[in-house]
Amino acid sequence: MMQRWIPVAVAAMLAGAQAQAQARPQAQAPATAQAAAAAPAPAAAPQVHTAPAQPVTAKEADGASVDSTVAALYEVISGPAGAARNWNRMRALFVPEARLSMIVPKEGGGYALRPMTVEDYISRNMSTFSANGFHEREIARRSETFGQLVHVFSTYELLRAPHDAKPFMRGVNSIQLVHDGKRWWIANLVWRAEDAHLPLPERYLPSSDDAR
Repeated sequence: MMQRWIPVAVAAMLAGAQAQAQARPQAQAPATAQAAAAAPAPAAAPQVHTAPAQPVTAKEADGASVDSTVAALYEVISGPAGAARNWNRMRALFVPEARLSMIVPKEGGGYALRPMTVEDYISRNMSTFSANGFHEREIARRSETFGQLVHVFSTYELLRAPHDAKPFMRGVNSIQLVHDGKRWWIANLVWRAEDAHLPLPERYLPSSDDAR
């Protein structure tokens, strides 16, 4: 007999608890939480570059054309010793994933590529620009274009002051630019300085035909 009454008592207790639970008002989840729970997670979109997140100070013409973008690049890093550079303007010229790289000789022979981000370039050169005048200017250019992709082979020279008779260094900037439908961006920049073993050929100098 006890075995028959135990399940009945348990069932009665459960029924009473269920009735009390139904009588209580249910706590309402915040609307934002309900929406988040109901809405499916958005599919991951392909990574497309956007303007830098930080506030920028850029000239309106920057990015309007290949010419204005390359000119802004040379302008923003140039100045007398101690002059503040507009680094936010420089940041605004590049896609966020951009890389700047220089080709340098290795001690044991051969050459190495030293890549850096825009932030790396800024941090590595701030002390140099504080102590020395640095003016980089384009003296010749060759360009290739395919749709939204442009490759600029830009010959540069470096001076301590704008009117120096002779540069202390020359070389070539290889600049890749892309157009996103609104403006031009620098995607990558690689440079190689001239040296005794690799002088600039005539075709990369101002006297040659400049295929812009």
